[in-house]
Amino acid sequence: MGLEAQALREGLDAIAAHEPAMARALRLAGYPEPRIRATGYATLLRTIVGQQVSVAAAASVWKRLEALLGEGLPPERLLQSEFDALRACGLSRQKQGYARSLCELVVAGTLNLENLPADDEEAIVELTRIKGIGRWSAEIYLLFAEGRPDIWPAGDLAVQAGLHKILALPARPDEKQTRTLAEGWRPHRGAAAIFTWHCYNNAAL
Repeated sequence: MGLEAQALREGLDAIAAHEPAMARALRLAGYPEPRIRATGYATLLRTIVGQQVSVAAAASVWKRLEALLGEGLPPERLLQSEFDALRACGLSRQKQGYARSLCELVVAGTLNLENLPADDEEAIVELTRIKGIGRWSAEIYLLFAEGRPDIWPAGDLAVQAGLHKILALPARPDEKQTRTLAEGWRPHRGAAAIFTWHCYNNAAL
């Protein structure tokens, strides 16, 4: 379960109490809406399906996969499916490799998405064992699905651009600078990340 509205507000209020720029941005832009996804295999499969395609295209592929595999897209069914059948749904060779990697780990029981390590970095390492799931995708899963409060996807361009606006920086910070700038916001960096996305295209700022 992702960060609920109350947890978001409390996290942002805690940062704003000692970060005047955050307090100002909150006054102007208001609190963001929660971003919540389900935990488990289907959310990660949907992440793979959605890579480098539009939201509409990803939804179309997902609908065809559901028709082929059944509700919930059981991993066993995907592993049993022929290459051409999955290709007809819109899954490229590369994405089929990623999807099979995820399904194999889940079916073998070597990736337990209901019991990921409590340590965020260890959980990221565990998730990035899946082909096609890099650090950013792992961080987004831990933030939106598990609601981990201190996830900070510093490599995300929209997070960097939002931080640029919030802190009125002379230029968009790079990943290293983005990580450094938020060090003082622990353990509420997850709320800060969601707020940067909220501010990214917000006309009030």
